[in-house]
Amino acid sequence: MEQLLQQIEAYKKEVNDYQANNADAVEAFRIKYLGTKGLVKTVMGEMKNVPNERKKEFGQILNEFKLFVETKFQSLTESNAQLSTSDSELIDWSLPGDTVAVGTRHPLSIVRNQIVSIFKRLGFAVAEGPEIEDDWHNFGAMNLPEDHPARDMQDTFYINQNPAWLLRTHTSSVQARVMEKQKPPIRVICPGRVYRNETISARAHCFFHQVEGLYIDENVSFADLKQTLYFFVQEMFGKDTKVRFRPSYFPFTEPSAEMDISCLICGGDGCNVCKHTGWVEILGSGMVHPKVLENFGIDSNKYTGFAFGMGVERICQLKYRVNDLRLYSQNDVRFLKQFTGAL
Repeated sequence: MEQLLQQIEAYKKEVNDYQANNADAVEAFRIKYLGTKGLVKTVMGEMKNVPNERKKEFGQILNEFKLFVETKFQSLTESNAQLSTSDSELIDWSLPGDTVAVGTRHPLSIVRNQIVSIFKRLGFAVAEGPEIEDDWHNFGAMNLPEDHPARDMQDTFYINQNPAWLLRTHTSSVQARVMEKQKPPIRVICPGRVYRNETISARAHCFFHQVEGLYIDENVSFADLKQTLYFFVQEMFGKDTKVRFRPSYFPFTEPSAEMDISCLICGGDGCNVCKHTGWVEILGSGMVHPKVLENFGIDSNKYTGFAFGMGVERICQLKYRVNDLRLYSQNDVRFLKQFTGAL
């Protein structure tokens, strides 16, 4: 115990002689002596080794030592504050301030907001849903039973096989949840992040962003779908952009079509981006399959509807000529600075 008393006296001298001329030195003092692994806690921990008959005596000594260190820390803090005040008096306040870097939205956020804004003007409401989804809302409700070969089109991240929980592969699951809770008329767009088990490269990623749309009402036709998408293309890419529809297949729509626009880079003459065809595919669409409507108790004899879905990265690529999907998620400031000033 006498050795502990000698150590405390040595520590007091060390604390008393400590000098701090700046805030960093004061903080170093706090960490060394008063931190969670500091000297004071170490010394206080020696109480377990003190005989019971001397615990009261040593308890007073250790408390006095702790108070001594705290007083020293307070003194250093106040002295440093006075030094800082003195330094501030030397600042020339007439000098111009430093330039503050202006932040910006991420390019994907810019494009997503533009897409949402266009469809809002057509009366579409925004709907969102969970990214961790069950098999029914992601696949079953969309006319993809367990043995359906179309499931192979989407490599899925499964979280739990029984029951089946997964990271959603498309925002169609949000459409399913909307139809589950709301009766026609329905007019919504569903922006969000989706996940697929793909090898990351310049042209593919394990996550990306979609905006899907759904419109269900009486007498909705394919002509309504085409006019809606024509309007979107002209507002997003310009009045001179040409559009074409190609027959396609999606299990949740019938008939189905993919929509191409004239290549914005070569003007339709042919380049590497459009693979020298003059056309670039930007979205899939079609009339909602009657089975999908019936899955949610919607009378397919009374109501019809259309749906469409697009990748935000693809739209962003066409608007800003970004050809490497990895750039969107690398947080490279040099890349992001290019979008300062964008809407």
